[in-house]
Amino acid sequence: MRLKLIIAAAAAFSLAATSAMALESEGQYAADLQQMIAETAAGACPADIMGEPLLVACQQQLPQMSAGLASLGAVQSVTFVKAEDTPDGRVETYTVTFVGGASLTWGIGHMHDGKYNAAYATA
Repeated sequence: MRLKLIIAAAAAFSLAATSAMALESEGQYAADLQQMIAETAAGACPADIMGEPLLVACQQQLPQMSAGLASLGAVQSVTFVKAEDTPDGRVETYTVTFVGGASLTWGIGHMHDGKYNAAYATA
């Protein structure tokens, strides 16, 4: 009986660890990144998910960013690449593919009080 209990506990631990790894491999910020890109392309900075530093930067650059993002077309897919813990908080990296065919690597993170303080595209 004790052996069955140990085996059952080991199986439960293995299943929990596998579920946690699957969740990690999917990322957590994809929907918010897609919202940021779509709203910024439409000419608005989403204050409901942007922290003050990111919101201010977005508002200052909105005319250029809006035109640039709009020229790429709608977001076709957002694919998780990796997550990294930094001193300022978690940053997730995604490949974002647009209907126009372009793909950009984006980072999003440094969440504080439920809002992001970093979102950026890299070459």
